[in-house]
Amino acid sequence: MFRKVVIGGTYDMLHKGHKKLLETGFLIGKSVVIGLTSDEFAGRFRVGEVLSYEKRKANLEGYIKQYDKPYKIIKIDDSYGIATIDADIDCIVASEETLLRASEINAIRFKKGLDKLVIVVVPIVVADDGKPLSSDRINRGEINSEGRILKKR
Repeated sequence: MFRKVVIGGTYDMLHKGHKKLLETGFLIGKSVVIGLTSDEFAGRFRVGEVLSYEKRKANLEGYIKQYDKPYKIIKIDDSYGIATIDADIDCIVASEETLLRASEINAIRFKKGLDKLVIVVVPIVVADDGKPLSSDRINRGEINSEGRILKKR
């Protein structure tokens, strides 16, 4: 069990893949810090509309209330959040898609004299069509949040 686990993301259209990341973090950590991208940062790299920070935070809180562990949701304005400065964090949960970012965080921590984080990688969750489940695909009406294919009208 890790003392403090960090997980980051936009968490637009909270879906099965997001839930797997969060579940993993709460399973292996005594406490969890979730870095949630600000509206401005989310808008820089996302296609289309993204739910507001407050709505995404409320959706996260609604989901994670099932876990009986301490957690904190913090607003992040870059790809690293507090992961490069908080010496108490000892683990980062990443997807295969964000593994490179987790490695970059460890390189920055090393340069700052902080211990490297254990990186726990959660495999990408795929939809029923075998393609990665994503908020963009949900927003386009291709799939639902569980990865089920939606019929074209």
